[in-house]
Amino acid sequence: MKNLSEFSFKKRCQIKVVLTDIDDTLTSNGKLTSAVYSALDSLQNAGYLVMPITGRCAGWCDHIARMWPVDAVVGENGAFYFKYNHEKKKMLQYFCQNEQALKQNKQKLQALSSQILSQVEGAGLASDQAYRLTDLAIDFAEDVKPLEQSAIDQITTIAESLGAIAKVSSIHVNCWFGDHNKLSTSLKLLGDVFNMTDKQLQKQVLFVGDSPNDASMFHYFDNSIGVANIKEISQQLPAEPTYITDGFSGEGFVEVANCLLDTQVQRVKLLAQIEPP
Repeated sequence: MKNLSEFSFKKRCQIKVVLTDIDDTLTSNGKLTSAVYSALDSLQNAGYLVMPITGRCAGWCDHIARMWPVDAVVGENGAFYFKYNHEKKKMLQYFCQNEQALKQNKQKLQALSSQILSQVEGAGLASDQAYRLTDLAIDFAEDVKPLEQSAIDQITTIAESLGAIAKVSSIHVNCWFGDHNKLSTSLKLLGDVFNMTDKQLQKQVLFVGDSPNDASMFHYFDNSIGVANIKEISQQLPAEPTYITDGFSGEGFVEVANCLLDTQVQRVKLLAQIEPP
């Protein structure tokens, strides 16, 4: 991983879309600071498309799409995307699975939940589980005493033994049935709603994250950035980000935002020097 300072001016000038994880990427110790919220707002006001790509629940994502300074949100590790039209006051919702599949999978997730909670001591349901539509989130570090890596591995093993996908974030193991993920639904959102081509995706999109469930995003996007806390779990990553910040969690995201905003200022100054008065 290269330091963010090595992210070239030429590449930074091409960025138009900022995708970002939420937990421990935007948040610090479970909180979204005013500095991070301001950074999101400044990016959007500067013309960037801003989209959280998160494992968080549908209930949170409805709120985020409506009330945060963002252009859309991918939630529950790629199960859906939401985009709110403020002028028409209408929410665009896309789900990767139909209603019948969601109902069938919900029953299987309930059985999976019972098995995990009975076998893994100290694990708990995520506090936002009641607001989830497509997945099961097992808490190992948010509202429970942090579990050892062996317990986290046991959770994923149980889920996978029953045919579920299990992805580890910084606080939860997210389990679901289906072939969607953060990357596949992000690409669908960018293509279907924002009409981006494959060539544009690699030049114009930047992703910021911090955990193993961000690995597919790190692998796909050339312009991928990890906040500094990713160093703590680097050995668990199937793919690393291209760059890394000096700041941890939310401070790292603010560092990325300032880098992009400063690039715009530098670009304007350079154009002023080149163009005649």
